[in-house]
Amino acid sequence: MSGHSKWANIKFRKERQDAKKGKIFTKIIKEITIAARVGGGDPETNPRLRAAMQNAKTANMPMKNIENAMMKGTGELPGVVYEEIVYEGYGPGGVAVYIECTTDNKNRTVSEIRHLLSKYGGNLGESGCVSWMFEKRGLITVLKQNYDEEELMLAAIDAGAEDFKVEVDSYEIYTSDEELDSVNAKLETKGIAIERSDITFVPQTTVRLEGKQAEQMLKLMDALDENDDVEDVYANFDIDESIMENI
Repeated sequence: MSGHSKWANIKFRKERQDAKKGKIFTKIIKEITIAARVGGGDPETNPRLRAAMQNAKTANMPMKNIENAMMKGTGELPGVVYEEIVYEGYGPGGVAVYIECTTDNKNRTVSEIRHLLSKYGGNLGESGCVSWMFEKRGLITVLKQNYDEEELMLAAIDAGAEDFKVEVDSYEIYTSDEELDSVNAKLETKGIAIERSDITFVPQTTVRLEGKQAEQMLKLMDALDENDDVEDVYANFDIDESIMENI
């Protein structure tokens, strides 16, 4: 999973840069709106909304934007009605690709997703064709510069974390998907600043890519990530880190 983890870390750094430019506001607003619609507008009783609000604050989104998105979700303000939809397919070399989208126009979105997969050597598949290859888990990200590795790892284990990984400029704390909110809350009570808190999908097997296929795969991931309707993309590729850096 090293290649995919490396890409995820690159994406995390890119998101932090995009946050400064306001590029990820649209995606966060969609998530807040849907979270409020599905689970209500009280973050104390709605873990998904609480996580979305935390990510919004990390991105320095103005509180007024957050409140408006919540009120649109609860129906207190008029707004666009978003739907959540998942697309599954294959990238170059048969890599499994799992794409979570939030859209106000499913026809537009499926057309764009199909086009991008085809453009970079893949194809759209049927529902359920690749989801079985991924494990749903909770992921908490903490900036490395703020904490000692051993102290944070012990705090994470004590809070109920299942795994702990060290990346270039961050620590990744993995939990079961059911325990994400609990572990997150326990870490916050210890005064630990959470950078991101999300549900993620971890590939159980990987497909090794090199050369042109590796280049196509990374271009596909980047193109999907840039699409306004795409919330998250997961794929089970394994690309050598030196190749990724060169690309």
